[in-house]
Amino acid sequence: MKKKILIVGGTGFIGSSLIKFLKKKKIFIITSISSKKTKKSLKVSKVKYLVCDISKKREIEKKLKALNFEYVVNLAGYVDHKNKVKTYNSHFIGLKNISNYFSKKNIKKFVQFGSSLEYGKSKTPHKENISIDKKTLKSTYSYSKYLATKHLLSMYKRNKFPVTIFRLYLVYGPGQAMNRIIPIVINNCLKNLSFETSSGEQIRDFIYIDDLLKIIYKSLLIKKSSGQIYNIGSGKPIQIKKLIKMIKKRIGSGNPLFGKIPLRKDEQIKIYPSINKIKKDFNFTNKFSIRKGLEKTINYYKNSIK
Repeated sequence: MKKKILIVGGTGFIGSSLIKFLKKKKIFIITSISSKKTKKSLKVSKVKYLVCDISKKREIEKKLKALNFEYVVNLAGYVDHKNKVKTYNSHFIGLKNISNYFSKKNIKKFVQFGSSLEYGKSKTPHKENISIDKKTLKSTYSYSKYLATKHLLSMYKRNKFPVTIFRLYLVYGPGQAMNRIIPIVINNCLKNLSFETSSGEQIRDFIYIDDLLKIIYKSLLIKKSSGQIYNIGSGKPIQIKKLIKMIKKRIGSGNPLFGKIPLRKDEQIKIYPSINKIKKDFNFTNKFSIRKGLEKTINYYKNSIK
């Protein structure tokens, strides 16, 4: 019998990629919830698409009343973090509403996506068990994600709510929107443009989308991951300047103007995780190196950018 899964935020980059991945497994009946209608061209056959604002309890109850699920993956979130009210409502209030709704249902797993920014100014590499100083969480987004984690862990302690929390660093791959660093650089290089960047001294961790999807899939099957926080990254941080140069070299064109964009006053130079915990508990190793992942991503944009 097929398993029923709800993808909250199923029309975003990770959500839509996850739906395609799970569809290939042929063991899931998939439903997606998003705040906006999905374009017909982006819909996957035999997937139910619902429109719902999860920051409103009544909408959740109305849309899901007649439906039952065994698994829930929460990828919902408002993209423009400058809008503090919508950011707080989607990343905390929405999460609180949807998790409270499913606390009354007999689900097997609730997968929550947190953020590396929950660590604030903590020293890298971040470990899941370090104490977080919430005073260093300056953005509405990071604080909302922090509150969401606290709420879910409290639910687990009280009622054994089967939640697994992933703190994601930077993800990339085919189909990502043009508001992220790797697609932006690829686009500029493919068009052989000069483009301004920072000095590029920042060190970050990027994970390829296919590796992330395998982690999500494993989390649905591993019971001992409930009540746990896991960092998700490649475990191989890279300097942004080196990353940009790799993309330029692979494409053979483009002119990055390093140092033209000043670093933010509060910008952390090093942000990357320890991934020892997920490697141990999930027996996980990344299949895609940054070079291999970039090659597949560049090839995708070569064929899609006109």
